[in-house]
Amino acid sequence: MKKQIKFSLVYRDMWQSSGKYQPRVDQLERIAPLIIEMGCFDRVETNGGAFEQVNLLYGENPNKAVRAFTKPFNDVGIQTHMLDRGLNALRMYPVPSDVRKLMYKVKKAQGVDITRIFCGLNEVRNIILSIKYALEAGMIPQATLCITYSPIHTVEYYSDIADKLIEAGAKEICLKDMAGIGRPGMLGKLVKSIKEKHPDIIIQYHGHSGPGLSMASILEVCENGADIIDVAMEPLSWGKVHPDVISVQAMLKDEGFDVPEINMKAYMKARAMTQEFMDDFLGYFIDPTNKHTSSLLLKCGLPGGMMGSMMADLKGVHSGINLILKSKNEPTLTIDDLLVMLFDEVEYVWPKLGYPPLVTPFSQYVKNVALMNVLQMAKGEGRWTMIDNHTWDMILGKSGRLPGELDPEIIALAKEKGFEFTDADPQSNYPDALEDYKKEMDDNGWEYGQDDEELFELAMHDRQYRDYKSGAAQKRFEDEITRAKDAAMAKNGFSEEDIKKIKRAKADPIIAPSSGQVLWEVSVDGPSIAPFIGCKIQHDQVFCYLSTPWGEYEKVYTGITGRVVEICAKQGDNVKKGDVIAYVQRCDFYA
Repeated sequence: MKKQIKFSLVYRDMWQSSGKYQPRVDQLERIAPLIIEMGCFDRVETNGGAFEQVNLLYGENPNKAVRAFTKPFNDVGIQTHMLDRGLNALRMYPVPSDVRKLMYKVKKAQGVDITRIFCGLNEVRNIILSIKYALEAGMIPQATLCITYSPIHTVEYYSDIADKLIEAGAKEICLKDMAGIGRPGMLGKLVKSIKEKHPDIIIQYHGHSGPGLSMASILEVCENGADIIDVAMEPLSWGKVHPDVISVQAMLKDEGFDVPEINMKAYMKARAMTQEFMDDFLGYFIDPTNKHTSSLLLKCGLPGGMMGSMMADLKGVHSGINLILKSKNEPTLTIDDLLVMLFDEVEYVWPKLGYPPLVTPFSQYVKNVALMNVLQMAKGEGRWTMIDNHTWDMILGKSGRLPGELDPEIIALAKEKGFEFTDADPQSNYPDALEDYKKEMDDNGWEYGQDDEELFELAMHDRQYRDYKSGAAQKRFEDEITRAKDAAMAKNGFSEEDIKKIKRAKADPIIAPSSGQVLWEVSVDGPSIAPFIGCKIQHDQVFCYLSTPWGEYEKVYTGITGRVVEICAKQGDNVKKGDVIAYVQRCDFYA
């Protein structure tokens, strides 16, 4: 029998590569025991990347989510791993070094074993500093090679980077084939090259299904010495996500590798529960095309996780471009026409910007430049007129060295704008800032949290954290869910009145106990919950006040635990006794 191959379930990335949101903490707590019961995973990807930001956008505490999701795996000896963007840590733009350093202490305390450190430029200076911080915190640093396909991204190029990262203390190497465009033969040769020089280094392969090469790539890397394969599971496997564990296990088992058995009863339960999460609300934010593989991805090299946002961007500019074309008496474009144009433009732009591997955030930068170029050219204007500041930082070297040479046209444009290029250590461009965030916490009376995790969250995601603390994040999220569900019903032929009737049929009314003017707050008692559609309410909460004709303020209690689905009386409206103020759908909430 050939060597043992272990599997890692990338449960976090399954969702991120499918749509906008990820499961809530209560859902993560429910799915974890089933993942364990499946019995085939030595590792589970639990957090990192956009995970914490998504929790904040929900209005949920991300630290609670990480601790809750990692604990069951910690208890049974399954290793947990996170995604870490190096200089950018857990966000889309650079992070001060003291905040980066704190991250590893916090994540280790929260139960995360391994940090998968990548830099979208494969800039070793960015990765090495993270390796140092991870080791100091007691985490296992897994240094990552961002795989792409270009004239300069060769076996020799990647092997040289791996040597430097291992010398710096990396215990493992991940091949992150984020767009699934790595050629199987090249990947096999790369694994062999690393293993020949570093036989004890663990190599983990992460390949998205995207254009359809991933199964061949998995077989090649395993034949050449890979140790662990990232896999997904239905209903979120394949498409732009990752191959399913069942297919990977069957292929490798048939080739004589020692692979774990799968408890299919648990698999089917986990599959059904994941579908339940999608039906609850997550599926409303998944673009159907993300379930499709596409050979077109070989042409542009964009990662599968971007396709949803890219399609949304295209739909956003589609009508505008066609209006411009109509005004010029030129043929209009279908969305497919525009998609091919964008892919062609990415292919044109990418080498001119120095071949940054198309992974977060640099994939977004390249895509955005290409999209703006297409829009400007439709207007009859030139390329490169709309480049944002973050993209300029990449071009100028503030994020690190680009793998390839910048096109002279881009260099000339930078000089024309008076910009200066730099080859300084990227971290030196972003000074320490933790003391400023401590002051903000102190001024607001906010607790630093267990192991300083709340301080870390503010410092890492300051805007989102402030919205989380104020409640604005939850309101936006609940509004967005309501709009998405209404849009789905409208798409299926329901009128606005039909939608209201459906919601009311599932809900209970909050009735005005007497006549008066509806107010959400009064000076004598302070504010009520100021309800909005989608918000959670408890049975003993004050829903609103009624200003009665005889000058008293009467409290209106909800009497129902659930979510507000319709508000019938706005602030200041006059209602009569027995009028419906709002409708609430009953439901229980997890603590």
